[in-house]
Parts: sequence; structure tokens; C-alpha cells
Amino acid sequence: MTDVHERIRQFWDDDAKTYDETKGHAISDPIEAAAWRAALLETLPPRGARVLDVGAGTGSLSLLAAELGFEVTALDLSTAMLARAEQKAKDRGLLGMTFVVGSATDPPKGPFDAVMQRHVLWTVPDPVGALRAWRAVTKPDGRLVLFDGVWGRADPLQRGKDIAARAVRKFRGTPSGHHATYPQDVLTELPLAQSSSPAPLIAAAEEAGWKALRITRLHDIEWAQQLREPQPLGWLERHAGYVVVADA
Repeated sequence: MTDVHERIRQFWDDDAKTYDETKGHAISDPIEAAAWRAALLETLPPRGARVLDVGAGTGSLSLLAAELGFEVTALDLSTAMLARAEQKAKDRGLLGMTFVVGSATDPPKGPFDAVMQRHVLWTVPDPVGALRAWRAVTKPDGRLVLFDGVWGRADPLQRGKDIAARAVRKFRGTPSGHHATYPQDVLTELPLAQSSSPAPLIAAAEEAGWKALRITRLHDIEWAQQLREPQPLGWLERHAGYVVVADA
């Protein structure tokens, strides 16, 4: 497991060099950023709450939450990604944020009013263990907020759209958004990497002891993401986004 974590850390350290060049990663498109702010206010506790952002990366969601008035701790395995997040926070004058380098399964003690993540649990070898660890550092009346999407393509139409999108990107010389593809042998160690439904994520959260799970489709964010890409890429690459909220 140590080797897998090290390889995952190295992948994201390398990816940090170009990660924010993609608008979706950086949430730098103003319409998409506005949609994310609305989603944060709808799902997190009232402003001022202590929020742990697990797998914060370069801080895209952490910064939006901090700007909205939340007390944010950003946790990430990659030193390089988190260093960029910290610099972005300084550039924006967000000096009250906390940055912690570490594994998703070993979060800071808190206690936090909420733990959130965006597209992170698919990269975790032990998602149930991570979710248990997050619950342990959450207040008894706290909550879990999982922003995620359907990445696995179970039906022929979606697989066809993926193939077409790659062809369009290659023709236009548009980069994919990452420095490389994820290693296949690492993917096999990640239980949620190829999920074609939210069901495995919900099951993992329930197994970890989270209660009263509810799910909402992120239609406004999907719409904003489609708008920011040139067509037909916006339509071809649109995927189902959702948020799962649960109680500690």
C-alpha cells in the first residue's frame, strides 16, 4: 500500500506543474465558479463553519469556500499541489486558511463542522477507511459533502462520446488536462476509479458509518462546464455530476 500511495503522490506532484492550466481544474471560468459557490452554500453548514477539504489539490474549492466565509483546512497528499494552493491563497489575501500535507486516511484532528471532497475518493486505495477517518474528526452534528461524478462509461453511447472527444482534442491540439494518464496498475488498486454509478460511493459512506445519505444532481455545474468548452467538446465531455451529503 505504501508504494501505491507514493506513486499516487508522485503523479500529482508531477501534475501540479500544469494542473491549473485547465479551467475545470482551477475553476477559473467565472460562470462555473459562480455555480460552485452556489453548491457550496447549499450543502455546507452556515458560513463560519470549520471545513476540511480533503484532496484539496491546488485549492480550487478551498479558496471558493474561504472567500465565502468558511474556516478552511486544505489537506492533500501532494506537496507540490498544496504549495500552489497556499500561494494562490496568499495572492488572494486569504491568510486564515490552514494547509496540511498528508494522506486522506490520516486527516488533522479537527473537530470539523464538515468534511468535503471534490473528485478525490476515486484516487484512494481504501475509500471506506478514509471515510471512517473523516467521520472521526467531524463533530457529532457535522456533515459529509462529496462532490463527484460518473466517470466510468457503462453504455456504448458514452464510450462513443469519449472516443469522439479524444479525436477532437487531438485534431485541435487541445491538451487533456493532465500531464499523463493514470497508471493502469495503480487504477486496479482503486475501488472507485471506474464507477459508472454513484452506488459504490454511497455504499462506502454507509459502511463507514455516515447517516441519512442524500444525493442531488449538479445540473447547474454541468451546464456551466459545458458552456466553457468549445463545441462539440462541451457536449461530448459532459458527464453526470452529483453531490452526496450525509450526517455524522
